[in-house]
Amino acid sequence: MSAKQKILIVEDEKDISNLVQLHLQKAGFETLTARDGQEAFRKIQSSKPDLIVLDLMLPEMDGKELTKLLKAREDTKEIPIVMLTAKTEEVDRIVGFELGADDYIPKPFSPRELVLRVKVVLKRTGKDPGQTVGAGSPHPGSQGGGTPPLHVGDLVIDESNFEARLKGKKLELTKTEFSLLVELIKAKGRLQTREALLEKVWGFDSYGDSRTVDTHFSRLRQKLGKLGERIETVRGVGYRFQ
Repeated sequence: MSAKQKILIVEDEKDISNLVQLHLQKAGFETLTARDGQEAFRKIQSSKPDLIVLDLMLPEMDGKELTKLLKAREDTKEIPIVMLTAKTEEVDRIVGFELGADDYIPKPFSPRELVLRVKVVLKRTGKDPGQTVGAGSPHPGSQGGGTPPLHVGDLVIDESNFEARLKGKKLELTKTEFSLLVELIKAKGRLQTREALLEKVWGFDSYGDSRTVDTHFSRLRQKLGKLGERIETVRGVGYRFQ
């Protein structure tokens, strides 16, 4: 029997923290809590959670600062983060994703939806029960170590090791960005709708906001530089790689 996955809840509002903790425990997760960013960082160092549910607005060290710190460290950069915030402005969503958050849930939210999103993020990042996480974790659609690399000009994609190199230089992509890039490359120029990408990368078609896809592609284009110009937006529909 596999050990319970550990979720750290970083939320300064006690009622919300207790509610999230209750539903995650009912779903079979082990939980830890922290009231501010500094306490959270100490617990992350000592307990190494499988995922962090992180409120954006926190005392001492806010969610943005903590995310930036975690993503800059080798020992914590792979821990998935689901952000919670009372803010609904798109700029906050974009900033969160650019810092490396894996999902973004505006308050108020359904606890059942939060649990579902936590499960989807864990599955997408290779942290679902029974899987071993690490640099060698295969892409959800790959065949493990036997998957041949994908080549597009100077871009080489190694699905088995979640690695993309452009002109020999490793690209610092999040697992979500990597998965989106793989889906476009494999489509060989065919249009991929936002709904299809949500289903393939996030888990199922009724999950998530289509703007989430747009935000990730905006960041992916920046990281690809000139090659990013080959990602075509079909207004109101989706994306394809030319």
